[in-house]
Amino acid sequence: MTAGGEGTRERVVVFDTTLRDGEQSPGATLGAVAKLRLARQLSLLGVDVIEAGFPAASSDDLRAVRRIAELVGTDGSRRAEGRPPTVCALARAVRGDIDAAWAGVRSAASPRIHTFLATSEIHRQHKLRLTAEQTLDRIRDAVSYARCLCPDVEFSPEDASRTEIDFLCEAVAVAAVAGATTINVPDTVGYETPTEFGARIARVVEQLAGTPVIVSAHCHDDLGLATANSVAALAAGARQVEVTVNGIGERAGNAALEEVVMILDARADWLSLRTGIDTTRIAETSRLVSDLTGVRVQPHKAIVGANAFAHESGIHQDGILKNPATYEILCPEAVGLGPSVLVLGKHSGRHAFRVRLTELGYDLEEAALDSAFAAFKALADRKKNVGDRDIEAMLGDLLESGAGGHRLVDLQVVSGRPGMPTATVRIIDPDGVEHVEVAVGTGPVDAVYRAIDRVVGTESELLEFNVHSVTEGIDAQGKVTVHVSDNKGRVASGVGADTDIIVASAKAYLCGLNRLSASVAQAGASAGRRT
Repeated sequence: MTAGGEGTRERVVVFDTTLRDGEQSPGATLGAVAKLRLARQLSLLGVDVIEAGFPAASSDDLRAVRRIAELVGTDGSRRAEGRPPTVCALARAVRGDIDAAWAGVRSAASPRIHTFLATSEIHRQHKLRLTAEQTLDRIRDAVSYARCLCPDVEFSPEDASRTEIDFLCEAVAVAAVAGATTINVPDTVGYETPTEFGARIARVVEQLAGTPVIVSAHCHDDLGLATANSVAALAAGARQVEVTVNGIGERAGNAALEEVVMILDARADWLSLRTGIDTTRIAETSRLVSDLTGVRVQPHKAIVGANAFAHESGIHQDGILKNPATYEILCPEAVGLGPSVLVLGKHSGRHAFRVRLTELGYDLEEAALDSAFAAFKALADRKKNVGDRDIEAMLGDLLESGAGGHRLVDLQVVSGRPGMPTATVRIIDPDGVEHVEVAVGTGPVDAVYRAIDRVVGTESELLEFNVHSVTEGIDAQGKVTVHVSDNKGRVASGVGADTDIIVASAKAYLCGLNRLSASVAQAGASAGRRT
């Protein structure tokens, strides 16, 4: 399937911006703990550059970026190439932003500052109110200042796909002379077609020929062309591609890491390029991003969707049984979706459980392992077999409950007709005080949520409620995802899983309220610092 061996295929730098651009998906805000956990997974996956955040945006983001630089950006022990990933931070073309970015990444073994300035005429006139010459001066100043601090500097001409091509070439040339080591060409609003974007990249590559600068592509999916545009850019000479796991991001999202990587893997006969991604970790990374952000993966999503390797047609099934290649251009095992080798159930011991956690990418300390094993045994008593997705859902609940906030201890619901659905909840608050409240609702979930509201005391609105099974079968865990907002318009997601769907609903709602409270507290602290 490949054109020659690995050594004959040119290497593409995979720049992952799930923690920065991906976090800009509405309701997908990630706290510092979640960001660190995801950064570790991205490192295991083998991404070359982790864009950890936008430090000038908030003190919390600065802390998260710094923590990732210190703990992930210095550890290459579990990576195939033996060196840690580059840790990158975003900054506007403003010295204060650049200082904040450097403060965040400087402790990494391989730090990078990524600065940007819009270059399109519409942005220059209406947003920046700068002339073309003033824009070039700002680029020159920002890049040269960043280069004085950090040896690795990336520059992005925002809205490059709507920038006059001659001015774009002039802008990237100025950035290169000022010291940029990577020039990223963003299709910021997902405007161009693959033919157009490929031609634009080719012009930039030609403009920078003879320099050591790497040309990069960053594509958005407003017209559903992000992956196609990214591949067109690579075919035109770009050697870095900026992506997010599951394609999450601003508006319609970004080019999906799993799609771009697997195109290069499956079509090496057409485009002889390779990445350093461990593709067998793609599925587990996809699930982790979905769990932490509360953004579900659509069933028909390429590579990682639930139906990506499902066959319903009798003709397709017959072909697959005779030879999988008849209807599958990729085998599910290649992206980590193969059958589990280790089947876990109520008779499994601690050693087997620990080994499976390691295979799934979890490295828990002894105390956390004890809690996880106890939760696993309790789950195994209710389920005949516990699969990987059951374990990941269970760990998500366990880690979320240990991250502070209100915690569900127990609940009881009386429902059915005639009568009024009534719920009693027992909850421990962040100070360790136990509260018991009772409420009546239009249904069992509504009653539980009203009782929780009485304990937590936040003014919130339930915007969205989704439920689906984690695995198949009558004993499957149900996973509930909610989105809640407060009276200031802040939105947070919550996820909960349990074999009892009412309990899962309560966990999800509490998770969302805890995240909302943390967001409010963070906003208040930031406001206090500004004043």
